[in-house]
Amino acid sequence: MKKFKLALIATTYAFLSNNALAQSKTNDWEGAYGQIGVGYEVFLPASATGTTTIPAYKVTLANSSSAKNAQGPAGNFSAGYNFAINTAFVLGIGATIYPGDSASATSNSTTTGVPGSAAGVYNIANVFAIYLTPGYTIDKDRLAYLKIGYTGATIHTSSAGNFPQQSTNVSGIATGLGYKQMLNESFYGFGEVNYAAYSPKSVSVLTDGGATVNTSSKGSGVDFIVGAGYRF
Repeated sequence: MKKFKLALIATTYAFLSNNALAQSKTNDWEGAYGQIGVGYEVFLPASATGTTTIPAYKVTLANSSSAKNAQGPAGNFSAGYNFAINTAFVLGIGATIYPGDSASATSNSTTTGVPGSAAGVYNIANVFAIYLTPGYTIDKDRLAYLKIGYTGATIHTSSAGNFPQQSTNVSGIATGLGYKQMLNESFYGFGEVNYAAYSPKSVSVLTDGGATVNTSSKGSGVDFIVGAGYRF
């Protein structure tokens, strides 16, 4: 019985504390949240130039590479916390991960003075973003927000008969725009568009034939996401 009374007191205290916290909120969108989204993504690789060194001939030649856009379904998980600035504005901090790999796309590389070209494939994996989200509270059920922060990803490239799979980590700036709509007291629906601009990253590849290809990996990505979340 004593344990029951202690449990009852603890439960009552927790309930009153949570109730007081909810009533003390400056902004209805203040607090933690978690969400899941699905949508469509496009990665836009940038053409690059570099050099190819062929030890057997003791020459270094210019090269160029290009690739098609990688596009397809996307999904992500996000979590964060909104801090109230006043009744109209919040400033949030959050993080997002995109599990799995993107759809694959083809790439092509040519070296000046060398006949033919090296065809390959690439995809994007391990995408994540950490960001700030300044938001405007339209009312207790609607929130419009911006996103700005840091993003990272891994680009996997390979070319059968030319070089094995290479993995290059890239990073850059992430921005976005979104809207949330409460569906009931706790659950909400959302929609957002996100853009990432990745900085150029130097890449050095040793081919199966012994040549060293120096180039760069860079590009940008955009996705359109809709989903549902829980506001604590």
